[in-house]
Amino acid sequence: MEKSGLQVLKEQLQRRSPQENLPLMRSHSTSGIVLLSDKELDKMRRVGRIAAELLKHLEPMVQPGISTQALNDEAERWTLAHGATSAQLGYAPPGHPPFPSSICTSVNDVICHGIPSRQQILKAGDIVNIDVTPVLEGYHGDTSKTFLVGSPSPVAQKLVQVTQECMLRGIAEIKPGARIGDIGAAIQEYAEAHGFSVVRDFVGHGVGKQFHTEPSVPHFGKRGRGLRLRAGMVFTVEPMLNEGTYDFKILGDRWTVVTKDSKLSAQFEHTVAVTPSGVEILTL
Repeated sequence: MEKSGLQVLKEQLQRRSPQENLPLMRSHSTSGIVLLSDKELDKMRRVGRIAAELLKHLEPMVQPGISTQALNDEAERWTLAHGATSAQLGYAPPGHPPFPSSICTSVNDVICHGIPSRQQILKAGDIVNIDVTPVLEGYHGDTSKTFLVGSPSPVAQKLVQVTQECMLRGIAEIKPGARIGDIGAAIQEYAEAHGFSVVRDFVGHGVGKQFHTEPSVPHFGKRGRGLRLRAGMVFTVEPMLNEGTYDFKILGDRWTVVTKDSKLSAQFEHTVAVTPSGVEILTL
C-alpha cells in the first residue's frame, strides 16, 4: 500500500541518530537566503507553537451560523492575550491597501487572502481556510488549515484531504542537498493524480524576522531543479489546490483571490526548518 506523506515524515524522524542533531551555523545570509541560528530557531519554535495553538483554539468555533468576523475577533483577542500580535493586520505590500484583519478566512472558491466580514456567515457544507501569522519576539509563525463546516460534498472533502496530503508529501522531500523543485514535484504529482490543479501564482516563502523573504517555494515543478536546500533555511510549504482550473481573479478589494471558474479551493500550510538531518515542522 502506498505510504502517506505523514508516514514518510515519521519514518524520517525515526531514522535520525543523535549524531545527526548537530548545531546549525550562526545566522547569516547567502544569496538573499537567511540561515537561522539555534537561538533564532528556538524563537521560531515558540511562535510556531503559538500559531498552531491559535488554529486549534479557533477550530471548535468553525460551525454553521458563525461569521468570519467573529473568528477574526476571537483570534485577535487570543493572540494579544498570549503576548503576540498579528502580522496580517495592516500588512501592505506594494500594490495593496493595508490588510484590515488579523487573520485570513478563505471560504469555498476563495483561494487565499479572504477578508473576514460580519456579513459572511458560514453555512453547513462550506469549507474555510483560516490563515494565521502571529508575531512573537519579532519572529513570525505562519500556518493555515482548511476546515469542514458541517458535512461538505464528497468532492469538497476529497479536495481538503488531498491538499493536506500534498503539503505533507512536499515537506517529506525536504533535507539538505534536496532541491526546491523536489517539493513542488511531489505536490503536483499527487494533486494531479487525484484530478485537482495546483495554483501557480501564490507560493511558499522564506519566513523569520520578516514575513516574506527568499526563497520562493512553488508547489509545482520538476525534481532536481531549483535552489539547493541548506540547514538553517526556514520557509513555508502552503499548497493551494483547486477543484477546477488553477486560473484565478482578484476582487476589487485587491486582496481576495478567487477561482476563475467559481469552483472550490483548499489550502494547508506549515512553517518548516531544514535541519542537518532532514526537516522540522515548526507549526505543529
